[in-house]
Amino acid sequence: QVKHLRGERGAERKVRTEFSNGTVYYYEGEQGAEQLVRKVFASGTVHCYEGDKGAERKVRTEFPDGQAQYFEGESGAERLVRVVWANGTVKYYEGERG
Repeated sequence: QVKHLRGERGAERKVRTEFSNGTVYYYEGEQGAEQLVRKVFASGTVHCYEGDKGAERKVRTEFPDGQAQYFEGESGAERLVRVVWANGTVKYYEGERG
């Protein structure tokens, strides 16, 4: 893996990690508090995250065909709540994860 840092010497922060399989992780935040905000896979699929470092939760998955899936819940307990297809069709989900 290749890690990309930004900032002055001694205050560098991680902004991106590239993996040999083509996946790229993107981070935001100050040194030591970098939070994962996005994973981009070689297939073109994108996972989007919110939350503090170590407690990031997936909020959306975007697919190359234009479909988007939306999630709610705490880190590790996210549940699918809505799917939007490229043609505008929307499907809602209720209930607990699983």
